[in-house]
Amino acid sequence: MHGMKDNISLREIEKFNQFSTDWWDKTGRMKSLHDINPLRLAYIMKKTNLKGKRVLDVGCGGGILTESIARQGAVTFGIDASADMIAVARSHAEQSLLDIRYLHTDIEHLARSGEKSFDVILCMELLEHVPSYESVILACTKVLNPGGMVIFATINRNPLAFLLIVLCAEYILGLLPKGTHEYGSLIKPGELLRACTEAGLKNVDITGFSYNPFTRTYYFCKNAMVNYMACFKPV
Repeated sequence: MHGMKDNISLREIEKFNQFSTDWWDKTGRMKSLHDINPLRLAYIMKKTNLKGKRVLDVGCGGGILTESIARQGAVTFGIDASADMIAVARSHAEQSLLDIRYLHTDIEHLARSGEKSFDVILCMELLEHVPSYESVILACTKVLNPGGMVIFATINRNPLAFLLIVLCAEYILGLLPKGTHEYGSLIKPGELLRACTEAGLKNVDITGFSYNPFTRTYYFCKNAMVNYMACFKPV
């Protein structure tokens, strides 16, 4: 795609391009994405029936969640600002015999094209990697069907989140590559709620989830102190 700029951090794209070679290695650097995927899918399916729905995965990366969505019978689309990631996703979908339409673009460009309308939009841990998360949220509303749903997953910004996500996950346990997250870019639930309200979305649910390093599993928890998912519908 030509001239992509706007709400894109080239440094973030280059960072994730480095992971493209082992994106689908369940024991590699992206292991945590594979581990967290069943929990994400369970949350999404608790909120909506995916069969026959037009679903867009924004910032789909190499397609780990996207493929799980397609397997539920959804008409599935994935977009990412990284050409390397889209190439990985397309290749793996072909190997998996899945019909997924992947586009090398970002949500703002897609919104301006006015091309598609979606029943469900998923945006998993993208908001903390772009210059303006408010821009992403607003663009999502422009391609969302009137009765549709948007689900975001992101990370809270507080000392506990810094300790667990940045220090422990990246530097001590090695669950994520070092430098994956920058503390200042993390988003408090109140900030996400405010941006979504301003974009014309109403909150349906916020659910926190956590990680047990001993069992290497993710689980839902009562607070959104660190990781959380949030579901919204148009007002």
